[in-house]
Order: sequence, then C-alpha cells, then structure tokens
Amino acid sequence: MWKRRKRARPARAARLELCDLCGDVFPASDAVSGYVPDSSATHATNDWFDGLRHVTACRDVHFDAIRETYRRRPFIEEELWAAKITRVLASGPPVLTMEQLACLTGLHEPEIRRAIAWHNERRSQPPEP
Repeated sequence: MWKRRKRARPARAARLELCDLCGDVFPASDAVSGYVPDSSATHATNDWFDGLRHVTACRDVHFDAIRETYRRRPFIEEELWAAKITRVLASGPPVLTMEQLACLTGLHEPEIRRAIAWHNERRSQPPEP
C-alpha cells in the first residue's frame, strides 16, 4: 500500500504594516496605532468614526509625532460636514432634495449650507504651496 506524504504547509506570510510617519515596513504585531481627531476623515461604512483618522506607527515616538501633528491642525466642523456630504453623494443613488441629503447625512439644512459654502470657498482659493 502506498503511503501518502504529508505536504509541508507553506508558512503564512506575516502581516506587514506601514508607518504613517517614516514609511518603514514592519510586522503588524509591532504596530502602535490609534485614532486621532481629523475633520477631513470620514469612515466608509460607520459614521461613528467620522472625524477620526486611524494612524499606524512603527514605534511610540513616531505615533506621538503623528498625534502632535494632528493636534495642531484645526478641527473644522464644516470640513467634516462637507466630507459626510461627499460620502453620501459618491456612494449611492442621486440625492434630489435638501431633505433627502439631510436624512442621509444626519445633518440639518443650516449645517449642509455651511458645509457647501465652506467647500466652495476652498475651491475658489489657490492651492497652498
């Protein structure tokens, strides 16, 4: 009778991460990660994470540097609202009314109008160097 040889299973590839500060690649088990406030960040599927950016670093010092950078950046409500509107407009059927947009974003009409004004103001300014 023939004996079957057990095949050696290929080793699982270690999951790798990329440091958001220095760009080094390192094992995911060594990652230092967390959320920092960022008014330009929206989550694709969970609006509880809107306004928070997930960052990953290769060590505590780099995570602290990233967190400090975001701490100094102003948190602009209109920017967050504009990002929420963009997510809704880009991800589903066309929105025809202000009421529909308010319902899908969770924003009120004055907030939507302020977000649109903020967005339009930024579009008309020349890019920063």
